[in-house]
Amino acid sequence: MASDVNTTPLHVLFSLLVLQFATGFIFDGDKYKRQVSFELNPGLNASSPLPPGVGLLHVRALGASDTLHFLLSSLGAPALMLVHTNSSSSSVKVDWRRFLSGNTSGSLQVVPESSVQYSSALVFTRVWEYEDSNDTADPQRVPPSGLLPPYELQKFTWRNLGPTLNLTTGTARLCGGDGGPSFANGSFCLQISAFGSGGRDPVWPGLLHSANSSQLRVWLDGVTPRSNFSRFFLELQTVGRSELQSRVDIVRSIDDEYTPSIFQVSQWVSSPPNVTSPVLGYTLWKPVAYRNATPSLELAAPCRHTGPLPLPRLPPSGLVGAYFGDGYQASGLNVTFGIAGDPLYNATKYLSWTVLVGVGSPPVDSFSPVVMVIMAVGLGTPMLLILLGGVYICVRKKRAEPLAYEPIN
Repeated sequence: MASDVNTTPLHVLFSLLVLQFATGFIFDGDKYKRQVSFELNPGLNASSPLPPGVGLLHVRALGASDTLHFLLSSLGAPALMLVHTNSSSSSVKVDWRRFLSGNTSGSLQVVPESSVQYSSALVFTRVWEYEDSNDTADPQRVPPSGLLPPYELQKFTWRNLGPTLNLTTGTARLCGGDGGPSFANGSFCLQISAFGSGGRDPVWPGLLHSANSSQLRVWLDGVTPRSNFSRFFLELQTVGRSELQSRVDIVRSIDDEYTPSIFQVSQWVSSPPNVTSPVLGYTLWKPVAYRNATPSLELAAPCRHTGPLPLPRLPPSGLVGAYFGDGYQASGLNVTFGIAGDPLYNATKYLSWTVLVGVGSPPVDSFSPVVMVIMAVGLGTPMLLILLGGVYICVRKKRAEPLAYEPIN
C-alpha cells in the first residue's frame, strides 16, 4: 500500500540525505581521467620473431599534459616499470636486438628523455617455499633444512602475452613455470589492470585506484608443494633513483567494508629524504591474500612483510637492465602469506595477492556510504529523539498552563 511522504520518519529522511551526500563526496573525489591504450612489443619488426616466452606490453595512459608509461616484461624476472613524463607526446623506443641480448642499458628508452619526471620498476624475483611443520608461519623460525630452494622467476618459461590481452577490461595476464614437477600442472601468474579514471576493484581486496595507477594481481595456482607442511613467501625488489628514500608506511583505517577484517594498508613509497617532501611513487597493498580464486572471508590469509633493505645490484630483469643505468639502486623485501593456525598451501593449492603501482600520493580510503549511514543513524537518531522529546515536553507544558487567572470563589 502506498504511503504518504509526510509519514516517513525523520531519521530515515536524514539517513537518506547523508547517503546521497556521502556517495557524491566519496565517488566524485577523483575526477581526473586518462586515455589508456595498449601496445604489444612496441616497434618490433613483424619479420623478427621473439624467442619463446618473451614479451613486452606497453600501456600508455595519456593525460592533459603528461603521460604515464607502464611496461610489463617477461624477459628475465617479470617486472612492471612505470615512467612518468611531462609530455603528452612521449613514446617508448626499443632497440630489439640489444634488448633481447639482456642487460644492455639504453636499449629501451622513453623519449624525449628530458620529459621524464619519475621512473621506477617493481620486480618479482623469487618465490620461496618452506616447510612449516611447527606451524609458526615465520620462515625466520624454521631450521635451515626447512627453507627449500627458491623458484628463480628469471628462469621461468612464460606463455605468450598476446592472447590474454583484453581491451574491454583493460587487462593482460602473464603466466609461467620452471618446467619442473612442481609446475607440471600449476603456474605463477601476474595480471595487470590499467585504469583511465578513479574507482575501486570489485574483487576483494577491493583496492582503491586512481588514473595515476595500475594494479597487479599475483597468484600461485595448482603448484605441487614439495612438503606436506608447505607455506610460501614472495621476494620483491624495486628500482629507483639512488637519491630517493624507500620505506614502507602503514596506514590504518576503521572501515573494513571492502576488505572485511583488514584495517590497514601498506605503502612502499619512494620520496626524497626530507620527510616533508611529497611521495613520487608507490607500491600499495592490503595485508591479505586469498586461498581461492573467488575471495571470501573464510579463505583470507593475513600477510606480513619485512622492512625494505638496500641491495648491492639491480635485479635480474631484462627490462630493468635495458632502461636503468648508473644512478639507480634496488631495495627489496619479502611478503609472507598466512599466520600460525592458518591452513597450509596444500589445503587449496591456490594463493593470490594484489598490489597497486602508481605515481604521486597513494589513494586514501575514506568512509564508505554504508559506514556513513550507520554513523548517521547511530548518532543522529538519539539526538533526534532528544530534540523531539524536548519539543514534546515544552508543548505539553504550554498546554497545561492556565490561560488566565481563575478566582477560588
